[in-house]
Amino acid sequence: MTPSRKGGTGSCLLEKILPAITFEVTSVCGKARSGVIATPHGRFETPAFMPVGTQGTVKCLTPDQTRLTGAGIILVNAYHLMLRPGANVIEAAGGIQKWSGWRGPVLADSGGYQLFSLAELSKVSDEGVKFRSHIDGAPLFVTPEGTISVQNAIGADIIMPLDDCVGFPVERFRAHESVRRTLDWARRSRRAHVREDQALFGIVQGATFPDLRRESAEGLLELELPGYAVGGVSVGEGTLLIREVVEATAELLPPEKPRYLMGVGLPPDVLEGVAAGVDMFDCVVPTRNGRNGWAFTFRGLVRVKNSAYARDDAALEAGCDCYTCASFPRSYLRHLFSAGEILGMTLVSLHNLRFYARLMEGARRAISQGEFDGYRRMVAEAFS
Repeated sequence: MTPSRKGGTGSCLLEKILPAITFEVTSVCGKARSGVIATPHGRFETPAFMPVGTQGTVKCLTPDQTRLTGAGIILVNAYHLMLRPGANVIEAAGGIQKWSGWRGPVLADSGGYQLFSLAELSKVSDEGVKFRSHIDGAPLFVTPEGTISVQNAIGADIIMPLDDCVGFPVERFRAHESVRRTLDWARRSRRAHVREDQALFGIVQGATFPDLRRESAEGLLELELPGYAVGGVSVGEGTLLIREVVEATAELLPPEKPRYLMGVGLPPDVLEGVAAGVDMFDCVVPTRNGRNGWAFTFRGLVRVKNSAYARDDAALEAGCDCYTCASFPRSYLRHLFSAGEILGMTLVSLHNLRFYARLMEGARRAISQGEFDGYRRMVAEAFS
């Protein structure tokens, strides 16, 4: 049963009191934990990796292909969907699931990071972000309330508020401004949010300053949101510092609610996040690398375009159960890239998403068996 909008007609009392999502921890190993998140569009197990479908599609893959990789939830981007085709188009089609063909859970990112990455086109103030569209240069103004309105229309199960993301290095005064502004925008977003069937998460900022991270987390916890994200990492600070920030921030977040690490990343970094107690991850790494002929395996990265594979009849990865590995030799995959055939991008992207799903399956299994540290070290060695 899917709850209706607050104040909408035809809703029943049961619908109005159902939470947008529920989270249950099923196993713990150190700080790492596995569990299940239930949404109006289905359940998914954690720790979970979310394939990125920025514009309503995971690049080079159909929704069915993405589902066959084992993905339980995907991510879309409100900023990009606002620009085209427009949230009203998606709402009129019945929401993101019906419109895109992906019938499972969806998380919508607000686009705060995209506005940060387009800094030369944008200007941030307490009111919102003034920017020029990267598509046609049209002047636009995004506010926390407007971003929530877009995401309410899109209909994703989990939505994110607009946040003020800063890079690295950054001066302390700017990082503190980001914390203050992000918290104010979270409060405004909470007031603007009108759908009871969508879970609004908070985003912790603070750059690499531990006290600012704490200030940000404590302010957000007062809002009693259904989940919290670690934002503002993987913006140039390096692997070791990322891990320090993630571990310190995760400890500040309530254990009974999901924790989401935004924009990370490579397999060892994902597992370091799991070790810190994070439950959800997203990154363009598997599909972007797939389109460029790099395949992830439990023995490390494989460069499919290498001439060494011209006559190699072995599967891309021994023991992998994906469609690519079950159906094609490395020599064929290399041929596709050499010939400029789009199918090569699809097949390696498909394999990479299946690898990330298997990575998470292995993490959940290791957590339940009390062997997560050994699993984490094994993967780190493969990519060292």
